[in-house]
Amino acid sequence: MELDEKFQAIQAENAPGQEARKSADSLDSLMLGPMLDGTPVDFSHGDVDAFAPTPGALEAWQSGFQSGGEQAYTEYRGDASIREMLAGKLAEFTGREIHSDSELIITPGTQGALFLAYASTIGAGTKTAIMEPDYFANRKLAKFLGGEMAPVPLRYQDGTAGRGPDLSKLKAVFKKGVEVFAFSNPNNPTGVVFPRSTIDEIAELASQYNVTVIVDQLYSRLLYSGEEFCHLRGSHKAPDNVITIMGPSKTESLSGFRLGVAFGSAAIIDRMERLQAIVSLRAAGYSQAAMRTWFNEPDGWLGQRIVEHEAIRDDLLNVFRDAGLTVATPQAGSYLFPELPALAVDHLTFVGLLRRQANVTVTPGTEFAPHTGSSIRLNFSQDHASAVAAAQRIVTMVERYKP
Repeated sequence: MELDEKFQAIQAENAPGQEARKSADSLDSLMLGPMLDGTPVDFSHGDVDAFAPTPGALEAWQSGFQSGGEQAYTEYRGDASIREMLAGKLAEFTGREIHSDSELIITPGTQGALFLAYASTIGAGTKTAIMEPDYFANRKLAKFLGGEMAPVPLRYQDGTAGRGPDLSKLKAVFKKGVEVFAFSNPNNPTGVVFPRSTIDEIAELASQYNVTVIVDQLYSRLLYSGEEFCHLRGSHKAPDNVITIMGPSKTESLSGFRLGVAFGSAAIIDRMERLQAIVSLRAAGYSQAAMRTWFNEPDGWLGQRIVEHEAIRDDLLNVFRDAGLTVATPQAGSYLFPELPALAVDHLTFVGLLRRQANVTVTPGTEFAPHTGSSIRLNFSQDHASAVAAAQRIVTMVERYKP
């Protein structure tokens, strides 16, 4: 693949957060209707003002700053004492021991972890299974690195038998020589949580066909009422070549600190550290200290955050369903993925119209799979009243642009 083609594959112009940063002048031609009143809401990412960072995060960061050079220039894979603390917390959370010296790395955000994991396992011609729909960077990074993609359909609508990946399709692509399988669980953008039986089946297939698995579990702490989560690495059938990616950026609102972790196969973690040593050296040294608040939140803090997000989720579901839109019920995380009806404009243009006429920013569904262009993704980690009002403006805009 030529260099220009590699960078074209990234297609960052519609990535989450970019739509709101485009020049308003570029959308002047889309002013086909009156402006709707309402507080601007950017659903492309969570609002850290509405949901403030973990209590104590600032003080933890300041302690890192006050430690000076010792904290500023940690090992490439992160401060040893923080890694040891994280290894214990994450081992308890996921159900399998983690050796902090060889099986864990602190990265510049989970995005940084994802890049390092991909670049450590995917090269030109590497056959890579990608869930569709799934996190936007999976497909783009695999293509950028020269991987040959094998899409695996995700069943995510309510009432679908066996919500989760099409396991028969997954087995078929594994049989054809897939070497790496990457997916998010809970799924971004739909909020689907894979049942234990599915996780066990993925683990068994990966072991049988010697497939490296990279699993993004960023939202595995933000589970809604009655939901159970099974960690792939905790499955009794888990293969050795698994990398789990997590971090405190979303549920805990620490996105601005740019912190993530990857843990699992020592051989892959070693590669990731070697790569990090020349890409970014390390996760920001002072910021690493904020990791000491992760899994150490005040009693009841996480439970209250879940209750508040579930209430927003339910209200937005009601708004969209009352308007006749199809939208799956997220089992975890803070994303909704409603499907739009046929409109008088194409759906990508409609995304621009939402921002220009309704002060609502969403992410187009094409970011998550080629076939989900009629959907939009909303991160509903927002001020509750503002989120509901913005959802109502989306419905008004749908009515405005129906054929």
